[in-house]
Amino acid sequence: MKLDSAGLQVLSHEECMRLLPSCPIGRIVFTDRALPAVQPVNFCLDGEDIVIRTAAGSKLAAATRNAVVAFEVDDFDSGERTGWSVTVVGYARVADDSQVARLERLPLTPWAHDGDHFIVVTTVEATGRRIQQPS
Repeated sequence: MKLDSAGLQVLSHEECMRLLPSCPIGRIVFTDRALPAVQPVNFCLDGEDIVIRTAAGSKLAAATRNAVVAFEVDDFDSGERTGWSVTVVGYARVADDSQVARLERLPLTPWAHDGDHFIVVTTVEATGRRIQQPS
């Protein structure tokens, strides 16, 4: 088991991709008017691509066209002081018309509104850490 300088377990790319869909909500980090912005979203994986459904006119849809973004998911048990965090860095793009019918069949329904616009984040790098209490 590889540990980082703080003693946290370093997760492999494969473990990061396995953990991502275990939580229904993640946070996408993008640039809005030259400033960093973070928005919670529900999502699903399509292979190693992160798929988000939103409204076509949303701030998120406008800001993520062909942009580098980060996406973060975590799970913690504060009582046990254990948990993990995974961060993906990749390129966000609007799904093209040839993909929409297939993406509509994914198990992805926006919580906040009806979305007819798909954002696909192509994973370039996935990193993660896990904290566990000694046994």
